[in-house]
Formats: sequence, C-alpha cells, structure tokens
Amino acid sequence: MAVHDVLGAADVPEGGHVLVEVEGREICIYRIGGEFYALHNYCPHQGAPMCSGLVSGTNLPSDVYEYDYSRQGEIVRCPWHGWEFDIKTGKSLFSDRTRIKKYELEIKDGRIGIVLGKIGK
Repeated sequence: MAVHDVLGAADVPEGGHVLVEVEGREICIYRIGGEFYALHNYCPHQGAPMCSGLVSGTNLPSDVYEYDYSRQGEIVRCPWHGWEFDIKTGKSLFSDRTRIKKYELEIKDGRIGIVLGKIGK
C-alpha cells in the first residue's frame, strides 16, 4: 500500500476540510475534534462533489414533536440532493448499503499521508 504525503496537519482547520488530489482521485480531508478523516469527493448517488456539501449535524430519532439535533460537524450533505453521510465512516444515514469511499490516513511528523489501495474501516 502506497502512502502519499499530501499536506501538513496544520493545513486542515478544526471543523474544516481541504480538498487534495492523489493519482487522479479527489479526496476531502476533514478535521473533527482533532482527528482526521478522508472521503472520496464523489457522491455515490449522481457524482456530486461532496467537498462542496454542507457540513452540519442531523436530527436523531425522537418522539413526536421533539427534535434531537446532534452530531454537529460530523455529517456532510450532498450539495445536489441533500443525502447525508457520516464523515467518520463514510456511511449514509439512510441506508447501510450506501456509502462514500473512505481512505485510511497516516499522520507522521505533522504530515498527513493518504493510503491508497486500502479502504478504511
């Protein structure tokens, strides 16, 4: 598995993201709570650029007339159709079968490397 050094950890602001390109693949690197996550910049529905999507939270299941908004900064929404995905796992919030490809990262000496050929857990 090849590790591609892409940028410094300090280049990704807390709660923000940076788009990088590695071997023709656009990859969004997100920073949430000091941890880094990498997702393919491609919505599995119709190919929208996910880095353009709103990063927010979501409503959790709750009783009628109650709204339990949570997970602020952990959900990215497709900019075209609003499909929601968990940034930490790449999984959609609506189906166990739909997800965005997640990449494993290696952080070493303040640098972020993307591991290609290996899908994150």
